[in-house]
Amino acid sequence: MTASILHVDMDAFFASVELLRHPELVGKPVVVGGSGNRGVVAAASYEARSYGIYSAMPSRRAKRLCRDLVFISGDYEFYVKASERIMNILKRFTPLVEPLSLDEAFLDIGGVRRVHGEPKSIAYKIRDAIYEEEGLRCSVGVSVNKFLAKLSSENAKPKVGQRGPVYGESVFLLDENEIEIFLDPLPVDAIWGVGPKTHKKLNALGIETVGELSRVSEGSLVSSLGKAAGQQLWRLARGIDNRNVVVEQEAKSIGHEETFSKDLTNREDVERELVRLVDSVSWRLRKSEKKCRTVSLKVRYSDFTTFSRSYTFPDPTSLSSTVLVEAKKLLGEVDLRPGVRLLGISVTNFDKSFGEQLKFSENPHSNRKNSEDAVDLIRDRFGVASIGPASILGSSGMRVKRKGEQQWGPDENSSN
Repeated sequence: MTASILHVDMDAFFASVELLRHPELVGKPVVVGGSGNRGVVAAASYEARSYGIYSAMPSRRAKRLCRDLVFISGDYEFYVKASERIMNILKRFTPLVEPLSLDEAFLDIGGVRRVHGEPKSIAYKIRDAIYEEEGLRCSVGVSVNKFLAKLSSENAKPKVGQRGPVYGESVFLLDENEIEIFLDPLPVDAIWGVGPKTHKKLNALGIETVGELSRVSEGSLVSSLGKAAGQQLWRLARGIDNRNVVVEQEAKSIGHEETFSKDLTNREDVERELVRLVDSVSWRLRKSEKKCRTVSLKVRYSDFTTFSRSYTFPDPTSLSSTVLVEAKKLLGEVDLRPGVRLLGISVTNFDKSFGEQLKFSENPHSNRKNSEDAVDLIRDRFGVASIGPASILGSSGMRVKRKGEQQWGPDENSSN
Protein backbone atom coordinates (compact mmCIF):
# COMPACT_ATOMS: atom_id res chain seq x y z
CA MET A 1 0.00 0.00 0.00
CA THR A 2 1.17 3.51 -0.82
CA ALA A 3 0.75 6.42 1.60
CA SER A 4 -1.57 8.39 -0.66
CA ILE A 5 -4.30 9.59 1.71
CA LEU A 6 -3.94 12.98 3.40
CA HIS A 7 -5.88 14.41 6.32
CA VAL A 8 -5.63 18.20 6.54
CA ASP A 9 -6.75 19.68 9.86
CA MET A 10 -6.66 23.41 10.59
CA ASP A 11 -5.09 24.40 13.91
CA ALA A 12 -7.60 26.02 16.31
CA PHE A 13 -9.47 27.16 13.20
CA PHE A 14 -12.17 29.52 14.52
CA ALA A 15 -9.83 31.08 17.06
CA SER A 16 -7.05 31.45 14.49
CA VAL A 17 -9.37 33.15 12.00
CA GLU A 18 -10.47 35.60 14.70
CA LEU A 19 -6.85 36.38 15.63
CA LEU A 20 -6.26 37.46 12.04
CA ARG A 21 -9.12 39.93 12.43
CA HIS A 22 -7.97 40.96 15.92
CA PRO A 23 -4.16 41.00 15.87
CA GLU A 24 -4.17 42.88 19.18
CA LEU A 25 -5.30 39.60 20.82
CA VAL A 26 -2.37 37.52 19.52
CA GLY A 27 -0.58 35.89 22.45
CA LYS A 28 -3.61 36.17 24.74
CA PRO A 29 -5.91 33.33 25.88
CA VAL A 30 -8.80 33.57 23.41
CA VAL A 31 -11.83 31.35 22.85
CA VAL A 32 -14.68 31.43 20.36
CA GLY A 33 -18.00 30.47 21.88
CA GLY A 34 -20.95 31.60 23.94
CA SER A 35 -19.84 33.68 26.92
CA GLY A 36 -23.10 33.23 28.85
CA ASN A 37 -23.70 30.73 31.62
CA ARG A 38 -25.13 28.30 29.08
CA GLY A 39 -22.43 28.81 26.49
CA VAL A 40 -19.75 26.36 25.40
CA VAL A 41 -16.28 26.79 23.95
CA ALA A 42 -16.15 26.16 20.19
CA ALA A 43 -12.42 26.73 19.75
CA ALA A 44 -9.55 27.77 22.01
CA SER A 45 -6.25 29.41 21.13
CA TYR A 46 -3.18 27.51 22.27
CA GLU A 47 -2.63 30.16 24.95
CA ALA A 48 -6.08 29.29 26.32
CA ARG A 49 -5.34 25.58 26.03
CA SER A 50 -2.35 26.02 28.32
CA TYR A 51 -4.92 26.66 31.10
CA GLY A 52 -6.62 23.34 30.34
CA ILE A 53 -9.39 24.88 28.22
CA TYR A 54 -10.65 22.87 25.25
CA SER A 55 -13.51 22.82 22.77
CA ALA A 56 -16.95 21.73 24.04
CA MET A 57 -16.03 22.82 27.59
CA PRO A 58 -18.78 24.80 29.37
CA SER A 59 -17.94 28.49 29.28
CA ARG A 60 -18.45 28.87 33.02
CA ARG A 61 -15.72 26.33 33.68
CA ALA A 62 -13.40 27.98 31.15
CA LYS A 63 -13.80 31.31 32.95
CA ARG A 64 -12.89 29.69 36.26
CA LEU A 65 -9.73 28.23 34.75
CA CYS A 66 -8.57 31.56 33.29
CA ARG A 67 -9.73 34.90 34.68
CA ASP A 68 -8.16 36.79 31.75
CA LEU A 69 -9.91 34.70 29.12
CA VAL A 70 -11.12 36.67 26.09
CA PHE A 71 -14.44 35.53 24.58
CA ILE A 72 -15.40 36.11 20.94
CA SER A 73 -18.97 35.14 20.13
CA GLY A 74 -18.03 33.94 16.65
CA ASP A 75 -18.99 34.65 13.05
CA TYR A 76 -20.01 31.39 11.43
CA GLU A 77 -20.58 32.85 7.96
CA PHE A 78 -17.08 34.34 8.00
CA TYR A 79 -15.63 30.94 8.93
CA VAL A 80 -17.58 29.32 6.09
CA LYS A 81 -16.01 31.73 3.58
CA ALA A 82 -12.52 31.07 4.97
CA SER A 83 -13.20 27.32 4.78
CA GLU A 84 -14.31 27.60 1.14
CA ARG A 85 -11.05 29.31 0.22
CA ILE A 86 -9.05 26.63 2.01
CA MET A 87 -10.97 23.83 0.28
CA ASN A 88 -10.27 25.51 -3.07
CA ILE A 89 -6.55 25.44 -2.25
CA LEU A 90 -6.81 21.71 -1.55
CA LYS A 91 -8.61 21.13 -4.86
CA ARG A 92 -5.64 22.62 -6.71
CA PHE A 93 -3.67 19.54 -5.66
CA THR A 94 -6.33 16.88 -6.32
CA PRO A 95 -10.01 16.79 -7.31
CA LEU A 96 -10.54 14.04 -4.73
CA VAL A 97 -11.26 16.18 -1.64
CA GLU A 98 -13.76 15.08 1.02
CA PRO A 99 -14.57 17.86 3.50
CA LEU A 100 -15.45 16.55 6.95
CA SER A 101 -16.26 19.92 8.48
CA LEU A 102 -15.24 23.53 7.96
CA ASP A 103 -11.71 22.86 9.21
CA GLU A 104 -10.72 19.41 8.02
CA ALA A 105 -10.75 17.24 4.90
CA PHE A 106 -9.41 14.02 3.43
CA LEU A 107 -7.52 14.03 0.12
CA ASP A 108 -6.65 11.17 -2.20
CA ILE A 109 -3.41 12.10 -3.98
CA GLY A 110 -2.74 8.69 -5.53
CA GLY A 111 -3.26 9.96 -9.07
CA VAL A 112 -1.39 13.27 -8.91
CA ARG A 113 2.12 12.28 -7.87
CA ARG A 114 3.57 12.87 -11.34
CA VAL A 115 2.29 16.43 -11.24
CA HIS A 116 2.88 17.41 -7.59
CA GLY A 117 5.54 14.98 -6.34
CA GLU A 118 5.71 12.49 -3.49
CA PRO A 119 3.00 12.44 -0.78
CA LYS A 120 5.12 14.09 1.92
CA SER A 121 6.19 16.79 -0.52
CA ILE A 122 2.54 17.46 -1.39
CA ALA A 123 1.72 17.74 2.31
CA TYR A 124 4.38 20.43 2.77
CA LYS A 125 3.15 22.29 -0.30
CA ILE A 126 -0.39 22.30 1.06
CA ARG A 127 0.78 23.48 4.48
CA ASP A 128 2.79 26.32 2.93
CA ALA A 129 0.07 27.37 0.46
CA ILE A 130 -2.58 27.69 3.18
CA TYR A 131 -0.23 29.71 5.39
CA GLU A 132 0.96 31.99 2.61
CA GLU A 133 -2.52 32.68 1.20
CA GLU A 134 -4.67 32.66 4.33
CA GLY A 135 -2.21 33.25 7.17
CA LEU A 136 -3.51 30.11 8.89
CA ARG A 137 -1.64 27.04 10.09
CA CYS A 138 -2.70 23.46 9.48
CA SER A 139 -1.50 19.98 10.35
CA VAL A 140 -1.26 17.31 7.66
CA GLY A 141 -1.24 13.55 8.20
CA VAL A 142 -0.17 11.20 5.40
CA SER A 143 -0.80 7.46 5.38
CA VAL A 144 -2.33 4.53 3.54
CA ASN A 145 -5.97 5.06 4.59
CA LYS A 146 -8.34 7.54 6.23
CA PHE A 147 -8.09 6.19 9.76
CA LEU A 148 -4.30 6.27 9.83
CA ALA A 149 -4.12 9.64 8.03
CA LYS A 150 -6.30 11.22 10.72
CA LEU A 151 -4.20 9.74 13.50
CA SER A 152 -1.14 11.05 11.68
CA SER A 153 -2.50 14.60 11.51
CA GLU A 154 -3.17 14.47 15.25
CA ASN A 155 0.47 13.51 15.72
CA ALA A 156 1.48 16.54 13.60
CA LYS A 157 -0.50 18.99 15.74
CA PRO A 158 1.28 21.77 17.67
CA LYS A 159 1.99 20.94 21.30
CA VAL A 160 0.50 23.04 24.07
CA GLY A 161 3.27 24.96 25.79
CA GLN A 162 3.08 27.07 28.95
CA ARG A 163 2.89 30.27 26.92
CA GLY A 164 1.34 29.11 23.69
CA PRO A 165 1.83 26.67 20.82
CA VAL A 166 5.03 24.75 20.22
CA TYR A 167 5.15 24.12 16.47
CA GLY A 168 6.89 21.23 14.78
CA GLU A 169 6.94 20.52 11.06
CA SER A 170 3.11 20.17 11.03
CA VAL A 171 3.45 17.15 8.70
CA PHE A 172 3.60 13.50 9.73
CA LEU A 173 4.01 10.54 7.36
CA LEU A 174 3.03 7.06 8.53
CA ASP A 175 4.34 4.39 6.12
CA GLU A 176 2.92 0.89 5.87
CA ASN A 177 5.91 -0.70 7.59
CA GLU A 178 5.53 1.59 10.62
CA ILE A 179 1.84 1.01 11.31
CA GLU A 180 2.16 -1.60 14.05
CA ILE A 181 4.89 0.28 15.90
CA PHE A 182 2.86 3.48 15.72
CA LEU A 183 -0.48 1.99 16.80
CA ASP A 184 0.54 -0.41 19.58
CA PRO A 185 1.30 2.09 22.38
CA LEU A 186 -1.70 4.36 21.69
CA PRO A 187 -4.54 4.39 24.25
CA VAL A 188 -7.47 2.37 23.04
CA ASP A 189 -9.76 5.42 22.88
CA ALA A 190 -7.60 6.78 20.04
CA ILE A 191 -9.64 4.45 17.80
CA TRP A 192 -12.80 5.76 16.16
CA GLY A 193 -15.90 4.45 17.86
CA VAL A 194 -14.35 3.96 21.30
CA GLY A 195 -16.41 6.24 23.51
CA PRO A 196 -16.77 6.09 27.30
CA LYS A 197 -19.08 3.04 27.29
CA THR A 198 -16.95 1.00 24.88
CA HIS A 199 -13.80 2.11 26.69
CA LYS A 200 -15.23 0.80 29.96
CA LYS A 201 -16.09 -2.56 28.38
CA LEU A 202 -12.60 -2.90 26.91
CA ASN A 203 -11.00 -1.98 30.24
CA ALA A 204 -13.07 -4.73 31.86
CA LEU A 205 -11.39 -7.13 29.42
CA GLY A 206 -7.99 -5.82 30.49
CA ILE A 207 -7.50 -3.83 27.27
CA GLU A 208 -5.84 -0.41 27.69
CA THR A 209 -3.84 0.05 24.49
CA VAL A 210 -4.38 -0.50 20.77
CA GLY A 211 -1.64 -3.14 20.84
CA GLU A 212 -3.54 -5.12 23.47
CA LEU A 213 -6.73 -4.76 21.45
CA SER A 214 -5.03 -6.08 18.31
CA ARG A 215 -4.13 -9.30 20.13
CA VAL A 216 -7.78 -10.09 20.94
CA SER A 217 -9.59 -12.35 18.51
CA GLU A 218 -12.36 -10.99 16.34
CA GLY A 219 -14.79 -13.50 17.81
CA SER A 220 -14.11 -12.31 21.36
CA LEU A 221 -14.69 -8.69 20.39
CA VAL A 222 -17.92 -9.53 18.57
CA SER A 223 -19.09 -11.50 21.59
CA SER A 224 -18.38 -8.59 23.96
CA LEU A 225 -19.33 -5.58 21.81
CA GLY A 226 -21.70 -6.87 19.13
CA LYS A 227 -21.02 -7.74 15.51
CA ALA A 228 -20.68 -4.26 13.96
CA ALA A 229 -18.58 -2.69 16.73
CA GLY A 230 -16.50 -5.82 17.32
CA GLN A 231 -15.57 -6.24 13.66
CA GLN A 232 -14.81 -2.55 13.23
CA LEU A 233 -12.48 -2.38 16.24
CA TRP A 234 -10.74 -5.60 15.18
CA ARG A 235 -9.96 -4.02 11.78
CA LEU A 236 -8.96 -0.60 13.03
CA ALA A 237 -6.64 -2.05 15.70
CA ARG A 238 -4.70 -3.53 12.79
CA GLY A 239 -4.79 -0.31 10.77
CA ILE A 240 -7.33 -1.68 8.27
CA ASP A 241 -9.73 0.89 6.79
CA ASN A 242 -11.11 0.31 3.29
CA ARG A 243 -13.22 3.47 2.95
CA ASN A 244 -12.61 5.64 -0.10
CA VAL A 245 -12.38 9.42 -0.24
CA VAL A 246 -15.92 10.51 -1.19
CA VAL A 247 -16.06 13.83 -3.03
CA GLU A 248 -19.78 14.61 -3.11
CA GLN A 249 -21.78 14.16 0.06
CA GLU A 250 -25.20 15.79 0.15
CA ALA A 251 -26.57 17.00 3.44
CA LYS A 252 -29.18 14.64 4.87
CA SER A 253 -30.83 17.29 7.02
CA ILE A 254 -31.16 21.04 7.39
CA GLY A 255 -31.80 22.43 10.83
CA HIS A 256 -31.35 25.11 13.45
CA GLU A 257 -31.50 25.00 17.21
CA GLU A 258 -31.03 27.64 19.87
CA THR A 259 -30.19 27.62 23.56
CA PHE A 260 -31.86 30.46 25.46
CA SER A 261 -30.19 32.49 28.19
CA LYS A 262 -33.35 32.04 30.28
CA ASP A 263 -35.85 29.20 30.18
CA LEU A 264 -38.96 30.01 28.15
CA THR A 265 -42.27 29.04 29.74
CA ASN A 266 -44.68 31.35 27.91
CA ARG A 267 -46.11 29.61 24.86
CA GLU A 268 -46.24 32.88 22.93
CA ASP A 269 -42.50 33.39 23.40
CA VAL A 270 -41.72 29.80 22.39
CA GLU A 271 -43.90 30.06 19.28
CA ARG A 272 -42.15 33.30 18.29
CA GLU A 273 -38.80 31.51 18.45
CA LEU A 274 -40.31 28.59 16.54
CA VAL A 275 -41.31 30.97 13.73
CA ARG A 276 -37.70 32.25 13.52
CA LEU A 277 -36.33 28.71 13.29
CA VAL A 278 -38.85 27.51 10.70
CA ASP A 279 -38.38 30.64 8.58
CA SER A 280 -34.62 30.13 8.47
CA VAL A 281 -34.71 26.36 7.89
CA SER A 282 -37.29 26.64 5.10
CA TRP A 283 -35.34 29.43 3.41
CA ARG A 284 -32.17 27.29 3.43
CA LEU A 285 -34.22 24.37 2.12
CA ARG A 286 -35.42 26.42 -0.86
CA LYS A 287 -31.92 27.78 -1.51
CA SER A 288 -30.65 24.20 -1.74
CA GLU A 289 -33.40 23.47 -4.30
CA LYS A 290 -34.87 20.68 -2.22
CA LYS A 291 -38.16 19.78 -0.63
CA CYS A 292 -38.56 17.88 2.61
CA ARG A 293 -40.91 15.12 3.59
CA THR A 294 -40.32 15.23 7.36
CA VAL A 295 -40.10 18.01 9.95
CA SER A 296 -38.76 17.34 13.45
CA LEU A 297 -39.07 19.38 16.63
CA LYS A 298 -36.46 19.17 19.39
CA VAL A 299 -37.08 20.44 22.91
CA ARG A 300 -34.73 20.43 25.89
CA TYR A 301 -35.97 21.29 29.37
CA SER A 302 -34.00 23.09 32.06
CA ASP A 303 -33.05 19.74 33.64
CA PHE A 304 -31.55 18.66 30.26
CA THR A 305 -34.36 16.21 29.55
CA THR A 306 -34.49 16.16 25.75
CA PHE A 307 -37.06 14.74 23.36
CA SER A 308 -38.16 15.12 19.76
CA ARG A 309 -41.36 14.87 17.75
CA SER A 310 -41.67 14.39 13.98
CA TYR A 311 -44.29 14.70 11.27
CA THR A 312 -44.11 13.36 7.70
CA PHE A 313 -45.98 15.33 5.03
CA PRO A 314 -48.18 13.54 2.50
CA ASP A 315 -46.34 15.51 -0.23
CA PRO A 316 -42.83 17.02 -0.09
CA THR A 317 -42.72 20.76 0.60
CA SER A 318 -40.36 23.71 0.95
CA LEU A 319 -42.96 26.23 2.09
CA SER A 320 -42.38 27.95 5.44
CA SER A 321 -46.12 28.22 6.02
CA THR A 322 -46.66 24.48 5.54
CA VAL A 323 -43.74 23.51 7.76
CA LEU A 324 -44.80 26.00 10.43
CA VAL A 325 -48.36 24.63 10.66
CA GLU A 326 -47.09 21.14 11.50
CA ALA A 327 -44.27 22.42 13.72
CA LYS A 328 -46.82 24.32 15.81
CA LYS A 329 -48.93 21.16 16.11
CA LEU A 330 -45.87 19.27 17.35
CA LEU A 331 -45.15 22.06 19.84
CA GLY A 332 -48.78 21.89 20.98
CA GLU A 333 -48.05 18.40 22.32
CA VAL A 334 -45.27 19.75 24.55
CA ASP A 335 -45.66 20.72 28.21
CA LEU A 336 -43.85 24.06 28.55
CA ARG A 337 -44.19 24.34 32.32
CA PRO A 338 -40.73 22.85 33.08
CA GLY A 339 -39.16 25.63 30.97
CA VAL A 340 -37.65 25.34 27.50
CA ARG A 341 -33.87 25.59 27.57
CA LEU A 342 -33.32 24.68 23.91
CA LEU A 343 -35.58 24.60 20.86
CA GLY A 344 -34.69 23.09 17.50
CA ILE A 345 -36.25 22.46 14.09
CA SER A 346 -34.88 20.21 11.35
CA VAL A 347 -36.15 18.89 8.02
CA THR A 348 -35.15 15.58 6.43
CA ASN A 349 -36.10 13.06 3.73
CA PHE A 350 -35.30 15.38 0.85
CA ASP A 351 -36.88 15.34 -2.57
CA LYS A 352 -35.34 17.35 -5.42
CA SER A 353 -38.45 17.13 -7.60
CA PHE A 354 -40.11 20.52 -7.87
CA GLY A 355 -42.97 19.44 -10.09
CA GLU A 356 -46.38 20.77 -9.10
CA GLN A 357 -49.82 19.43 -9.98
CA LEU A 358 -51.56 22.18 -11.98
CA LYS A 359 -55.16 23.01 -11.04
CA PHE A 360 -57.72 25.23 -12.79
CA SER A 361 -59.26 26.47 -9.54
CA GLU A 362 -57.61 29.03 -7.30
CA ASN A 363 -54.97 27.26 -5.26
CA PRO A 364 -54.05 28.68 -1.82
CA HIS A 365 -50.88 26.59 -1.98
CA SER A 366 -49.83 28.44 -5.14
CA ASN A 367 -50.56 31.80 -3.51
CA ARG A 368 -48.37 30.93 -0.54
CA LYS A 369 -45.62 29.74 -2.87
CA ASN A 370 -45.75 32.97 -4.86
CA SER A 371 -45.51 34.98 -1.64
CA GLU A 372 -42.52 33.03 -0.38
CA ASP A 373 -40.81 33.23 -3.76
CA ALA A 374 -41.19 37.01 -3.56
CA VAL A 375 -39.67 37.02 -0.07
CA ASP A 376 -36.70 34.98 -1.34
CA LEU A 377 -36.12 37.45 -4.19
CA ILE A 378 -36.14 40.40 -1.77
CA ARG A 379 -33.70 38.63 0.55
CA ASP A 380 -31.40 37.76 -2.34
CA ARG A 381 -31.25 41.41 -3.34
CA PHE A 382 -31.35 43.25 0.00
CA GLY A 383 -30.12 40.70 2.53
CA VAL A 384 -31.60 38.02 4.78
CA ALA A 385 -32.73 40.52 7.43
CA SER A 386 -34.58 42.76 4.95
CA ILE A 387 -37.92 40.94 5.23
CA GLY A 388 -39.53 38.17 7.24
CA PRO A 389 -42.47 37.19 9.45
CA ALA A 390 -43.82 40.13 11.46
CA SER A 391 -43.52 38.19 14.73
CA ILE A 392 -39.71 38.19 14.53
CA LEU A 393 -39.44 41.97 14.22
CA GLY A 394 -37.71 43.37 17.29
CA SER A 395 -36.59 46.78 18.47
CA SER A 396 -33.25 46.33 16.67
CA GLY A 397 -34.82 45.09 13.42
CA MET A 398 -35.65 41.73 11.87
CA ARG A 399 -34.36 38.92 14.14
CA VAL A 400 -33.69 36.43 11.36
CA LYS A 401 -32.03 33.22 12.46
CA ARG A 402 -28.77 32.78 10.56
CA LYS A 403 -26.87 29.55 10.13
CA GLY A 404 -24.41 29.12 12.98
CA GLU A 405 -25.89 31.95 15.07
CA GLN A 406 -25.61 31.17 18.78
CA GLN A 407 -24.40 27.74 17.77
CA TRP A 408 -22.37 27.62 20.98
CA GLY A 409 -24.97 29.08 23.30
CA PRO A 410 -25.98 32.64 24.21
CA ASP A 411 -23.58 35.40 25.20
CA GLU A 412 -23.75 37.21 28.53
CA ASN A 413 -25.55 40.18 26.97
CA SER A 414 -27.96 38.07 24.91
CA SER A 415 -31.67 38.85 25.24
CA ASN A 416 -32.61 35.24 24.43
